[in-house]
Amino acid sequence: MSDGIVRLIGLTGGIATGKTAISNYLRDACGFPILDADIYAREAVNPGSPILYSIVERYGAAILLPDGNLNRPELGNIIFCNPAERQWLEQQIHPYVRRRFVEETQICIAASSPVSQDTQNLGTKTPETGFFHQKLEPSIVEKNPGFCAPTDTLTLVLVVPLLFEANMTDLCTEIWVVYCSPEVQLERLMQRDGLSYDRANARINAQLPLAQKCQQADVILDNSSTLDSVFVQVDVQVSRFEI
Repeated sequence: MSDGIVRLIGLTGGIATGKTAISNYLRDACGFPILDADIYAREAVNPGSPILYSIVERYGAAILLPDGNLNRPELGNIIFCNPAERQWLEQQIHPYVRRRFVEETQICIAASSPVSQDTQNLGTKTPETGFFHQKLEPSIVEKNPGFCAPTDTLTLVLVVPLLFEANMTDLCTEIWVVYCSPEVQLERLMQRDGLSYDRANARINAQLPLAQKCQQADVILDNSSTLDSVFVQVDVQVSRFEI
């Protein structure tokens, strides 16, 4: 057996900065498993869930679609214009999302190693390196595309738009922030979601400013230009462990 490292990339950034394009690239081009906060947040409000019940209690049955699912656009209209309501909603959903990240990270690690894992310290970095250490069979490096031979490194990507706001930075060993200029961000959001200038601005302002996120980043990916340009930046960061 050889020593292995688990590299947990926390991928974040502002709304409409290009996180999805980059996470898709990390999955398709690099073979890294992707754990997505948006998927878990949707799970949290599935019909019949306790969280959805709490939302209906607070806002009434009009917050539901005819099929019983949450009316997300209507909820967005409420929370993006009311910080207190947004905070309440996040307090319902973020604990669930955090639990799902921990569960899925443990599952990925266990599936990649025949050695039983002590997961009680999951989410804490080792002081020597900042990475999780475990024992891995050498053959796993060949079987799992998420490993970068020959360093026996398992890389998982945690896509968390509100990584800082939800205090989930401890789940990662490194933080990648996707950046673009404010002008580009606003234009992309308006075009993508069909929002007015004021509504798009409200959604951007509901998040921590991009400049503050960049100050806390280990890696900044500038997506102000073309996707090819940012993919080159991604390749450089991925190759840091391909030695």
